[in-house]
Amino acid sequence: MKLIYKTNMMNNFNFKKQALVILSAFVLVLGACKKDKLPPIDPQPSATTGVYVLCETGYGKIGTITYYEVNTGAAIQDYYKKQNGIDLGVNTSDLKQYGSKMYAVVTGTDKASKDSYIDVMSIATGKSLKRIPFSDATSGFLPRYIAFYKNKAYVSGYDGYVTRIDTAGLTVESRLQVGGALEQLTIVNGKLYVTNSAHFMYATSNNSSVSVVDLNNFNKLKDIPVGFNPTKISATGSGELFVVTRGNYGNISPSLDKLSSVSDTKTGTEALDVEYLNITGNKGFVIGPYGNEFLKNINVSSGVLGTDFVTDATPVILPYAVTVNPLSNDIFVSDANGYALVGKTFCFGADGKKKFEFATGGSPQSAVFKYSYK
Repeated sequence: MKLIYKTNMMNNFNFKKQALVILSAFVLVLGACKKDKLPPIDPQPSATTGVYVLCETGYGKIGTITYYEVNTGAAIQDYYKKQNGIDLGVNTSDLKQYGSKMYAVVTGTDKASKDSYIDVMSIATGKSLKRIPFSDATSGFLPRYIAFYKNKAYVSGYDGYVTRIDTAGLTVESRLQVGGALEQLTIVNGKLYVTNSAHFMYATSNNSSVSVVDLNNFNKLKDIPVGFNPTKISATGSGELFVVTRGNYGNISPSLDKLSSVSDTKTGTEALDVEYLNITGNKGFVIGPYGNEFLKNINVSSGVLGTDFVTDATPVILPYAVTVNPLSNDIFVSDANGYALVGKTFCFGADGKKKFEFATGGSPQSAVFKYSYK
């Protein structure tokens, strides 16, 4: 009897053990199924709710930011000061977004004034999170443009350096001497390309080239010769680059030069007089110089000018900058309005027809977009 009882107990124990294993496996499978159905960790933007526009206002003047509320149609002037209680800074030159933050580049007055910095703001609120000083004990760095790559920000400066910022700690990590009076920069396949301009205040012999920097090692690779006084640079989706050179406004003519990011050489040039260039994906836009203002499409393969971008006769008096909204693909065109105190920003569809417009501060340029999320 004791033997039978013990055997029955062992059978019951084995059965319970097997049942427990089966139940555990079922729970794991069920958990895996539920995990697969969970939404992604990173929220996905669903709609544009606001637009920030950087406004230069004029050389030597305090820049501002206009904020446009899409749902109400309200345009709030000098939004930065309203949110932070202080002015943005003198000679603002660029505004870009990276993650949940936007970065305003404040060039400052001159080297001696040491009033150069990068102001990092929350896109959600417009409030300043930190001002990163761009000066040392002797002089200001005079930052001009900013671009991003692998959680780092790279800033060009009139002092000839590219400065690398850690976007997590919002601190300057390193500075690399690259060339002359640096202007616009862009990043392609782990390499940074920056224009060496001919600036009247910061004269340099390196004024006809694009410098190439390897971002993996943060060292300069070479200078690519281009036309005199290059200022703007933009890259196509296939990795080719176009460079706006301004000449000397006299006996040296402006041009639009084409570069290869594979060979890092100049591959072509067009005798073209443009002041501004923006290439986003397969869309390209150019703006003509002051006195011959136009806003045209450009073929991003050949560099040949196309038709006027605006197709519905919307009067853009002085086109100043173009920003493509990456969510909607709408094109935001800033109008300096004859360099008046009040400018405009237009929202166009890809077909060149106006959707809406709003008033801004003087000389509006780049835009940053605020989104709602799923």
